[in-house]
Amino acid sequence: MPASPSSSAQEARRSLAARLGEIRRDGGLSGKALAARCGWSPAKVSRIENAKTPPSDADIHAWCTACGAKERAPDLVAANRSVDSLYVEWRRIHRDGLRHSQNAMVPLYERTRTFRVYCSNVVPGLLQTPGYASALLNAITAFQGTPDDVSSAVAARMARSRVIHAPRHTFAFLVEESVLRNRIADPSVMAGQLGHLLAIMSLPSVALGIVPFTAQRGMWPLETFMIFDDDSVQVELLTAFVNVVAPGDIATYGHAFTSMQELAVYGSAARTLITSAIDALG
Repeated sequence: MPASPSSSAQEARRSLAARLGEIRRDGGLSGKALAARCGWSPAKVSRIENAKTPPSDADIHAWCTACGAKERAPDLVAANRSVDSLYVEWRRIHRDGLRHSQNAMVPLYERTRTFRVYCSNVVPGLLQTPGYASALLNAITAFQGTPDDVSSAVAARMARSRVIHAPRHTFAFLVEESVLRNRIADPSVMAGQLGHLLAIMSLPSVALGIVPFTAQRGMWPLETFMIFDDDSVQVELLTAFVNVVAPGDIATYGHAFTSMQELAVYGSAARTLITSAIDALG
């Protein structure tokens, strides 16, 4: 079973805590002595060293200075800040609306050569039509209570999606059949979205697989995730997205994707599922 999607962030915090513990021991200090030098309670030292409480930049500087290792503080501060990019709450990046988060992904999309995308709930962003994206982003805005910039966010998403037509990029998409049936938008918009999937399947750079309801599951449905080359994975949760960068975790998601591919249908069988979903719209 794949590790928790926040495991990369947790592992990074544990690693940082371990490095701080080594610095304390190298400095010949007990936890109580370090606390006294920093003006903290011994409990705070214990919480930081056991990765129960994330240290602030000031905490790291004080820790290293007290242990006679002031020169190590900048690297540890940088490592601590990078942890914050592994688990990012939607409310943080959406506090000014949705457009910024769309634009922020463009550099990653442009440098990625091989995309592997699995979606269990909605049509992948790269394959969305303006109408479908508008309905979805309106729902997200209402649910999160974020500023309404849906029009500009949709425009940014469409601009970002042009990468699918750029040379030297390949895309493997896997969606659950339920994605075709979920009424994210009204019937006319859903019909247009599903028709777009039929059109996009003809692109030589795109492979679209659908895991049918009838598949004998050797792999259970998972949260939506995207694998960028073999460098990172982005996992979408209800409250946050997780950037997975630990090689072992990336490999686990790659294995899950391969397992899903074995369940999926492609080509004419996938087209039949899409056209059936269109017919069901009435």
